[in-house]
Amino acid sequence: MTETKVYKSDVKVPKFATEAEEAKWWFDNEEMIFKEFQKAAKAGTLGRGGARRLFAEKGIPFPEPKASAPTPTTTIRLDPEDIAKARVLAAKRGLRYQTYLKMIIHESLCNAEASQKA
Repeated sequence: MTETKVYKSDVKVPKFATEAEEAKWWFDNEEMIFKEFQKAAKAGTLGRGGARRLFAEKGIPFPEPKASAPTPTTTIRLDPEDIAKARVLAAKRGLRYQTYLKMIIHESLCNAEASQKA
């Protein structure tokens, strides 16, 4: 097992009550985080990979997520103009258009279900 250099940062990431609060903190501190990244790069302590690699380097077994049933694939025909609109709207949210379409279908179904119960 190879030992990796670790860059120690003085940045303290607070605990967040909501995901929105966390997103705002990361956005507001973007420049500071970038400077920390540059320091780590200069120190040669940047690595590749994610949590699985970090666990492996420390000899800790990685907790595998429980397998879930695969999501069924559904094919629908959409007007090319609707797809173009979905691409634009998805891009504004930083999403892939398929993910965006799935999201708005889900929201619409939930709203329809709620209006029937009322």
